[in-house]
Amino acid sequence: MVADDEGARSLAPAHQDWMAGQRGGEAAGQLGAPIAEEEHDLRVGEQGACLGDGEEELIAGGQGVVDDCGALIALILYGSNDSLLGNGVVGILAETVNMWERRAPLTPSHCARLVLGGGRSTSGVNRIIVQPSTKRIHHDAQYEDAGCEISEDLSECGLIIGIKQPKLEMILPDRAYAFFSHTHKAQKENMPLLDKIIKERVSLFDYELIVDDDGKRLIAFGKFAGRAGLVDFLHGLGRRYLSLGYSTPFLSLGQSHMYPSLAAAKAAVIAVGEEIATFGLPSGILPIVFVFTGSGNVSQGAQEIFKLLPHTFVDAEKLPEISAGKSLSPHYQSTRRAFQLYGCVITSRDMVSPKDPSKCFDKDDYYAHPEHYNPVFHERIAPYASAIVNCMYWERRFPRLLSTEQLQQLVKNGCPLVGICDITCDIGGSIEFVNKSMSIERPFFRYDPSTNLYHDDMEGDGVICLAVDILPTEFSREASQHFGDILSRFVTSLASTKGLLELPSHLRRACIAYSGKLTPLYEYIPRMRKTMIEMSPATANSLPDKKYTHLVSLSGHLFDKFLINEALDIIETAGGSFHLVKCDVGQSIDDMSYSELEVGADETATLDKIIDSLTSIANAHRGDPNATEISLKIGRVSERRIDDSMDKVGPKVLILGAGRVCRPAAEFLASYRNIDINGCNDYNTDQVHVIVASLYQKDAEETIDGIKNATAAQLDVSDIGSLSNLVSQVEVVVSLLPASFHAAIARVCIELKKHLVTASYVDDSMSKLEQAAEGAGVTILCEMGLDPGIDHMLSMKMIDEAHAQKGKIKAFTSFCGGLPSPAAANNPLAYKFSWSPAGAIRAGRNPAVYKFLGEIIHVDGSKLYESAKRIRLPELPAFALEHLPNRNSLMYGDLYGISKEASTVYRSTLRYEGFSEIMAILAKIGLFDARNHPLLEETNRPTYRTFLSELLNVNDISTPNTKVNGEESRGHDDEVISRLMMLGHCKEKELAVKILKTIKFLGLHEETEIPKDCTSALSVISQRMEQRMAYGHDEQDMVLLHHEVEVEYPDGRPAEKHQATLLEFGKSENGRSTTAMALTVGVPAAIGALLLLQNKVQRKGVIRPLEPEIYIPALEILEASGIKLMERVET
Repeated sequence: MVADDEGARSLAPAHQDWMAGQRGGEAAGQLGAPIAEEEHDLRVGEQGACLGDGEEELIAGGQGVVDDCGALIALILYGSNDSLLGNGVVGILAETVNMWERRAPLTPSHCARLVLGGGRSTSGVNRIIVQPSTKRIHHDAQYEDAGCEISEDLSECGLIIGIKQPKLEMILPDRAYAFFSHTHKAQKENMPLLDKIIKERVSLFDYELIVDDDGKRLIAFGKFAGRAGLVDFLHGLGRRYLSLGYSTPFLSLGQSHMYPSLAAAKAAVIAVGEEIATFGLPSGILPIVFVFTGSGNVSQGAQEIFKLLPHTFVDAEKLPEISAGKSLSPHYQSTRRAFQLYGCVITSRDMVSPKDPSKCFDKDDYYAHPEHYNPVFHERIAPYASAIVNCMYWERRFPRLLSTEQLQQLVKNGCPLVGICDITCDIGGSIEFVNKSMSIERPFFRYDPSTNLYHDDMEGDGVICLAVDILPTEFSREASQHFGDILSRFVTSLASTKGLLELPSHLRRACIAYSGKLTPLYEYIPRMRKTMIEMSPATANSLPDKKYTHLVSLSGHLFDKFLINEALDIIETAGGSFHLVKCDVGQSIDDMSYSELEVGADETATLDKIIDSLTSIANAHRGDPNATEISLKIGRVSERRIDDSMDKVGPKVLILGAGRVCRPAAEFLASYRNIDINGCNDYNTDQVHVIVASLYQKDAEETIDGIKNATAAQLDVSDIGSLSNLVSQVEVVVSLLPASFHAAIARVCIELKKHLVTASYVDDSMSKLEQAAEGAGVTILCEMGLDPGIDHMLSMKMIDEAHAQKGKIKAFTSFCGGLPSPAAANNPLAYKFSWSPAGAIRAGRNPAVYKFLGEIIHVDGSKLYESAKRIRLPELPAFALEHLPNRNSLMYGDLYGISKEASTVYRSTLRYEGFSEIMAILAKIGLFDARNHPLLEETNRPTYRTFLSELLNVNDISTPNTKVNGEESRGHDDEVISRLMMLGHCKEKELAVKILKTIKFLGLHEETEIPKDCTSALSVISQRMEQRMAYGHDEQDMVLLHHEVEVEYPDGRPAEKHQATLLEFGKSENGRSTTAMALTVGVPAAIGALLLLQNKVQRKGVIRPLEPEIYIPALEILEASGIKLMERVET
């Protein structure tokens, strides 16, 4: 352990200044303290203190720091001979994380001072190489003029700097990097980055951690976040007031990025203020009260903008008077306008009060023991606020600023709140209903507390909310200048120094890794990763090898003084084990950190000994102001046998996958009550517990977000041991993974005698498991989705009902398609992709066979689109549709038992009319050819227009010099139309014009180079379709399924046509969109699992949902869940 390693201790006192506190957050402030006020601030763009939990692959070399301390000392003192560190060459990265990220760590003027102002002799920098970027706020030419080199290649650079984390492939070995890494709290999503840093022997300096000896941030963007956030909010406020029926001067204000400079934005705000001061504000929205949380950099930036308006700041105690109009003169109250706004700045003492009424608020006590305090913001402040500007950092152990329930009650009581400007953008954080981050182009959402629904417009009930995590980049020019003014002073040291000890203390403290080794201050990171609880579905208890556990809470200077290591050493030395349940790192050397450990041992005596030892180190320093402080809280949460911990959780279903389909399945199962298994309910819960497992833990967590009785798990299904362990803990498995995984999963289920449900077709690999599954008493229910799935069940219901009436099936036809809703069918093809365009194109090239009026019809794959026919459904006359045959329809005659009686058996795919005609011609042009094209193998990449001209043998007239008043464009269009008709692709000009419109919509006429990864015509058009034919944020998809069964009766009764129709649209509820396809695939699969849990399916083996024991209850449950089926009979 680091604390006991003699080599590590020998570094003192040279490294004592290394043990200073840590800071966090790009925006301005600090990481880890609950709220940021006078001397603290927040992390804009961060979403809570997410710690890495249960990573299988820990950071290489993390523990090596203590195992080979001599090597580390040598590195620190002298650097590495193989490293480029200190060579005086600086690289500036092109930002790749976000479309809107236009900031630069150094501006051209900073670079000029570093390179041209004396070079290395004075600045330590002799060259700066800048990666080219067309969106950076400063153009590449400006950097060239400043003496920089422009190149993608940064291999000569010893120091490489950026703003945000670069892509992993951009990390070069044996160099120093400086950027906002967001890794020092072991944030799981960024651990691959830290692993890459270690692997490539990189030195990592994090801007968040550059603090002075008092622990204050030296470099940050906080005020710019506040400034941009409030300008954007005022812009939205004008739109919101207009939707409520009030015209205000705010309506003329644009968003921050719309102004060329911060000064221009301020001038626009001043103009708004002058209009308010001159003409006033409508009485119906008065008084307008802005509440600012905290007084750190972010709050100061927001207030700076607010103060440009006519205003008066008041104390929190005066808010009731302002609201009641008591502070206004009688004459003022009688007028129709007001000429100012009110501001109020609040801190933690305004948000909480001690539970003990005899005590007063104490900030230190609140930070250490938030459980001693009750939230009061919703009672004392929120009832009087028109706008809440949230600028304070928050942690989950502290009361929320405003919960969803509190807001709902406030609205019921007539609260005047119009909007929330959540500059923290802390998802699910201090303002609970903020459940998503918006973008700069769409910064607002509207939340309606009365319905608990989220909307993306400004009109309707509720409050608007701004939540954007990259606000400083809206003032990219000024933010870059401010940042570079400070960073340039540090670059001189970072660029020229080889040994870490040569750097000043504030830079040493900011070094997370040096030459691929974690520095002593950050050795806790791999311990965090190793010990964070990852809730395993195999056991509810996180310490399965220990019989008894305690929950231990530690607070104090745990990380900056290595006290956390001392505590962990005590546990391990005694033979115990631990899991780090929660950890909040203090913001500065003055702030304490907080950790919760679950401590386990085999004997109660051992556990008592551990607790006694921990208590001793806590008591040793109590009352000593000069000692390193640590306090201890013991909670006897689980003194029990761990082997029994999951026995009474209830019926469990494992869902494999984390795609769109998985969430509807998980929601359905987790919300379905009163599960009766084997005739009796012998569980102590009436709800199903759902475990969603995915290759990436984050994906599984997103899938179950907000779902009760659901757990996320990380699983690689190719790891049969891990898969078996997970499957053994559940009753039913639902696999929503690609079909290629199902056979291996099924074999595990058969071995462990667990039922399995899939939505995929039964292929040969699954069919071969029929005998094994039946022998094991296992049901493998396949094809339990939409198509196949609901189509099977509706078909068999109609067919069995006809047979029960002694009828004979004369014809069976089925039409099914996933389509855009009519409003979203807004492109020439009237189609959009929610899956791979290449896969869809290949599916459209499959051959088909069906029976029509007794004749077997074969359709070649190359002619499939040409075989499409129009269809109109009487129930849905507004839909102009077409259908094309879907693979082998004959097998369904066999499956449904109607091959001998039905003269027509036809299954088809639905599209909007005109789709197939266009696709057929695109195929003729050659755009669906999957073979490598010679033109795409050349070093010089062709443009889309050049490639199209090659396919059509069009003379390329697209030179810039020939374009006069659009003549070049019209000439090329005419040539394309001419070639389409000359080649025989189109017989009529009207159709050729339609194809041209499609080509132009897809951008196949553009003078843009085709990406290097496109090597065939198919890959080119797939890439274009993926870009141009994806669903928009607010667009819905649609699923339409229609069956027709013609029935004849031998006793003279008239023939009947039985029809069944399903029409389902995508939904958006509570700010979350669910596609119709996901609903109609995920819910049936979940219903299949439910029927197996209830023991309603008696048949064993590999089966489809063709039997009444499945389709009757399944269709009933499907309708009860809200997926409606329309049935009718015509004679």
